[in-house]
Amino acid sequence: MGQLAAPPPVRKRVPLRIADVDLLYRRGAFDDYGRVELIGGELIYVNAEYRPHMMAKSECAYRLRRALEAIGSTLFVGIEGSVAVSDHDLPRPDIILTSDAYGDGPVPGASVTLVVEIADTTVQLDLGRKQRLYAKGGIPEDWVFDVTGKTVHQMAKPAGASYRTKAQSNFGDSLTALTIPRLTIDTTGL
Repeated sequence: MGQLAAPPPVRKRVPLRIADVDLLYRRGAFDDYGRVELIGGELIYVNAEYRPHMMAKSECAYRLRRALEAIGSTLFVGIEGSVAVSDHDLPRPDIILTSDAYGDGPVPGASVTLVVEIADTTVQLDLGRKQRLYAKGGIPEDWVFDVTGKTVHQMAKPAGASYRTKAQSNFGDSLTALTIPRLTIDTTGL
């Protein structure tokens, strides 16, 4: 009788879930890594943040908060919070506008009205994979500040894995939200 051959090894990528990442965080698995994001079930290490990025992020968050206060909005401006977009997606946008900032765990994606990415070395990721992730997750509006190119990309009205509305402006222009009435900030000096 012939001997049965062992089946060839099967290699299958197993995407991590938010629950897996939460367990790893609690067990200290990322203590030596700093910031990580979960994108499509894959862990992505986030680079160090240098001054141009830090200044643009801090100033943009401040201006958003002031503008929201001026229009009487109760939205909360968060910095670098993890957003539960899907079971396999837990990005950390630079700035988040949410109606549900309090509680345990990540910010619920359904509560997020606007995400802002400040991109100095990550423009391709932020305008590609992360933009598609935010659209698929139903985030109403996504802004990407290209620090090197001095441009701001606005995307709104998600439809599948893209946004139906897109606009671009330059640093120094006034920037008006496409989905939040009367929300405008000045981008001079960012």
